[in-house]
Amino acid sequence: MDKALYIAMSGAKHNMRAQTVHANNLANVNTTGFKADFARARSMPIYFGEGHPTRAYALEEIPATDFRQGPLVETGRDLDVAVEGDGFIAVQSPDGSEAYTRAGSLFIDALGMLRTGNGLPVLGNGGPIAIPAAEKVEISGDGSITVIALGQGVDAPVQVDRIKLVNPPTDTIQRGIDGLIHLLDDAQGELPADGNVRIISGFVEGSNVNAVNELTSVMSLARQYEMQVKIMQTVKEDSEASARLLQPAS
Repeated sequence: MDKALYIAMSGAKHNMRAQTVHANNLANVNTTGFKADFARARSMPIYFGEGHPTRAYALEEIPATDFRQGPLVETGRDLDVAVEGDGFIAVQSPDGSEAYTRAGSLFIDALGMLRTGNGLPVLGNGGPIAIPAAEKVEISGDGSITVIALGQGVDAPVQVDRIKLVNPPTDTIQRGIDGLIHLLDDAQGELPADGNVRIISGFVEGSNVNAVNELTSVMSLARQYEMQVKIMQTVKEDSEASARLLQPAS
């Protein structure tokens, strides 16, 4: 009885964790540049000596992220950029380290620093990018930032910096709890800029979450959780019945 109880308990636990992942994906269906997470689990046979496994518990797999490109949404805003194909925009995370994102809704703050929509500094050739006061700012496909200084004509553009664009293998990166992409622990350091990564101005990348699939998954996992709880209740009832049978007759 106790074996069935613990098996059902492990299944219910991973159902709850999977529901959390899918609910988070669904909540970010309209978040710019968001990448959906996968929730994976498998059965793990338990062996005792030689022979067949005695039981199978649910085991959570290493979490992974779906890095497929989301839809490009046209905004017409010069500081909005979207990565075409594979690649990421380098930013400075709150702890000062280098991190990566595909959320390209950028703005220039009061001090002239180029930042993402959530306030993180965008990195260039020599660190955070500073934009001088200008009449117009343009971002080209390779990330180069060109400005027309105040009081100057359109025939006097100046390149001030270049957004750092990287393209690491997906098996060397993971999404952190801050929502940014980081290198795995065994691949520490900073990535070199990749000149093959291209961006398009006037667009942002939408979330790659499929709302219908996520909602269906949440509903399916809820049914599975109910089934696991029902199994635990049945085990409890069987255990109580067995205990009554073993009681000495009065």
